[in-house]
Amino acid sequence: MTLDLLDRRLLFVTGKGGVGKSTVAAGLALLASERGKRTLVCEVDAKGGLGGFFEVPRTGFDPTEVTPRLFAMTMDTEASLKEYLSLQLKLPLVARVGPLARTFDFVANAAPGVKEILTVGKLAWEVVEEHYDLVVVDSVASGHIVGQLAAPKGINELVSVGLVRNQTAWMLDVLEDPARTGVVVVAAPEEMPVNETIELAGRLRAETEVDLAAVVVNRVLPELFGRGEEELFEALRTPERAATLAEAVAGDVAPILDAAELAVTLRRTRAGHLQTLRAALTDVDMLYLPEIFARSAGLRFTRQVAEALDEELS
Repeated sequence: MTLDLLDRRLLFVTGKGGVGKSTVAAGLALLASERGKRTLVCEVDAKGGLGGFFEVPRTGFDPTEVTPRLFAMTMDTEASLKEYLSLQLKLPLVARVGPLARTFDFVANAAPGVKEILTVGKLAWEVVEEHYDLVVVDSVASGHIVGQLAAPKGINELVSVGLVRNQTAWMLDVLEDPARTGVVVVAAPEEMPVNETIELAGRLRAETEVDLAAVVVNRVLPELFGRGEEELFEALRTPERAATLAEAVAGDVAPILDAAELAVTLRRTRAGHLQTLRAALTDVDMLYLPEIFARSAGLRFTRQVAEALDEELS
């Protein structure tokens, strides 16, 4: 690996919906904390699923310690605005911020990029202030991540002087430093996720200066059977042998043979998609997470993901 993923300070984890983006974000954050790093994991899309990975109630804007050294929060752009006004403009009382905050939705909708700036700015600020060794962002899906990461640069280019330019300048210092910030794209070994990952890698390089740190391929099936076993399964499908086998085990063996054939087919198909991904992104570090045959929630599951990531990063 060109640069240890967990040595960075800010990781945006993204990917096509359904590939396990939140799972990987939670696993990376847990792994970092168990390696001794004070870690913040932030859910950006506010769906409320982050707490489930650590068996805690729904998280809010104020970080909550969910396991030793690991803090979790959910992004709230209005709360981020209030915090920004309080810290950066030294407005002393939240009450005074209230009327301004009430116009937030209007301003945010009228000025594209405001919500993105408040989200990215809050996370970059946590890095600058060194409140945590690592901030892991369960970010927006792959269709929106480029717009979010490109927002500070876009506004910085529009405004030549003043407070806004100064604010976006330090955000860009954080975002565009590959030693501190990187994007982790989560994919699955399937056609659509692979195609979206390749497309996203191209857009990240063309439209932002944020480093593509790694691609995590989730739900990789293990190779359960070799060529000799496949030939054996095929041979057992003849009526005479199937009948003999069924008599020996006192039950129908067809469903077992069907399952074995399905496992072989899925493995072989997914191997083709993996090959396409590797061929398109030869200069990107890739991590492989095995299919975990368990309920995809809870701390036990998250720890299994963290252990699998640990093996890939060691």
